[in-house]
Amino acid sequence: MEFNVKAVDNRYARGGLNMLLAPAYGITVAADYIVFNSLEFWTGKNPINKKPHIFDSKVDTYIDVNDQLDDSLTEAPIDPLAKHVIDHSEMKVINQDEIIIELTYNDGTRATLTGQRFGDEVHYSLDNQVIAKTSLEEMQMYMAAAKQS
Repeated sequence: MEFNVKAVDNRYARGGLNMLLAPAYGITVAADYIVFNSLEFWTGKNPINKKPHIFDSKVDTYIDVNDQLDDSLTEAPIDPLAKHVIDHSEMKVINQDEIIIELTYNDGTRATLTGQRFGDEVHYSLDNQVIAKTSLEEMQMYMAAAKQS
């Protein structure tokens, strides 16, 4: 939103800009839910800020099951992607059906995350390899849930 506020001084123009960028917001929210949250869950660490996943929080719980499980079922199964911590990223909206996020990792390597709409589906690719697919209906459900929280 900071970009929208700094782009123009008129409240109506800011609102119009917000509407024009709405598709990009939807794609980035979906990418966050599908790609980054999945990485965070399976590795146990947020790929952007390196913080532990909230599901691994040590708190007093109502139901304790970990002591009844094998240790392999109590931690994230994949080692954190320590080599590939995102240092910064740049998003580019190519057209109404495609968005590209250029990722630069802390070790200087780069990758390209792409979201492309094909009919009623969106395909997410990392360096031209499809890593996730979702329907526009699923994206709308994610956006509705995000607005409620």
